[in-house]
Amino acid sequence: MLRLLLFDRHPPATVAQEQMWPHPVDLSRMSELEEDQQYLAQPPVPVAANSDEEEDDEERGDELYEHHRITANRKQELLRLDKFLLNRLHSSSRTRIQNAIKAEAVQVNDRPVKSNYRVKPFDVITITLPEPPQEFKVMPEPMHLDIRYEDAELLLVNKPAGMVVHPAFGHWSGTLVNGLAHHLQGLPTGRNGEVRPGLVHRIDKDTSGLLVIGKSEYAMTHLSNQFFHHTIERTYLALVWGVPKETEGTICTHIGRSLKDRKVQTVFPEGDQGRHAVTHYKVLKTFGKVALVQCNLETGRTHQIRVHMKHIGHPLFGDATYGGDRIVYGQRTGAYKVFAEKTLELMPRQALHAKSLGFEHPVSREHLQFEVELPADFMELLARWEQYTAEN
Repeated sequence: MLRLLLFDRHPPATVAQEQMWPHPVDLSRMSELEEDQQYLAQPPVPVAANSDEEEDDEERGDELYEHHRITANRKQELLRLDKFLLNRLHSSSRTRIQNAIKAEAVQVNDRPVKSNYRVKPFDVITITLPEPPQEFKVMPEPMHLDIRYEDAELLLVNKPAGMVVHPAFGHWSGTLVNGLAHHLQGLPTGRNGEVRPGLVHRIDKDTSGLLVIGKSEYAMTHLSNQFFHHTIERTYLALVWGVPKETEGTICTHIGRSLKDRKVQTVFPEGDQGRHAVTHYKVLKTFGKVALVQCNLETGRTHQIRVHMKHIGHPLFGDATYGGDRIVYGQRTGAYKVFAEKTLELMPRQALHAKSLGFEHPVSREHLQFEVELPADFMELLARWEQYTAEN
């Protein structure tokens, strides 16, 4: 069952929203063009042709947008904002830039402005855009999509475990984007037919749950801006090995590609590598040697929940990549061993489900909240652990 809740159009302003003027500017540190492309934290690494989707582009993380920060130099003449950006973002069209301004994804000195704003010396301009089109065409494929909500601007789809989100090496067909291209004949595309799948975020192949899809360039831009500013509410349910000592807490570390194995992500405790990542967790129920945990994301790094839970000693049940596909807690002998191994066979993937999404609608500006039920294999897994705990 999907639940949709509507909230006030204009929630109370936060302290950050009320600070309308920028901080003092250090002119000695300014350069004419400073671009911070959030999804490229590390140099790209060549990808093997048989790699899985989540191994293809760890640099981008799970939030699919690009972010630029530009400082006007001291000799900048007064110039309309849209023309200023068009001159500097050569890969972006005028329409794309104007959509970003309309969606308030462009700010000057931390304030949203109109297209006709005149850029002046030392202005600091930030812009968040959906990922640019890829260099290949997506092939529409008829398939069943579990769409839970749809209107003119966006749709919510409940992705099953085992489905890759977008085409990549080794997965050119059968992906969610292939199905969306068939469902939405007007799926946003580039001028030369490059793939423009409407994605603003993604979840791993073997994770189930909700994804929001933008059906227009404007919707994609507005949603991307919400992801960048961490105003999207994302709640996951995970079954983890063991029971965390603290029933709730926050994990705040840097996450990046492992230096030993490029296929996995790892925590960098010193914060000298990787990217800032924040996960809030709460233990909902315990079943002896495992626990059902709610995780809320502030950031969207690749494998973030899986890496963070392993970091605190509680890998996700069934997660082969991060050590959860074997008995981690409890004896490895006797009846418990038999039971635990059977439950691992029941759900041979990470026990992770994207349960809910909350965000501002790009057009109505209403706050929308969506929830989706656990898939059958996850429900059966919980039922077996609950029964085993009650009998032992």
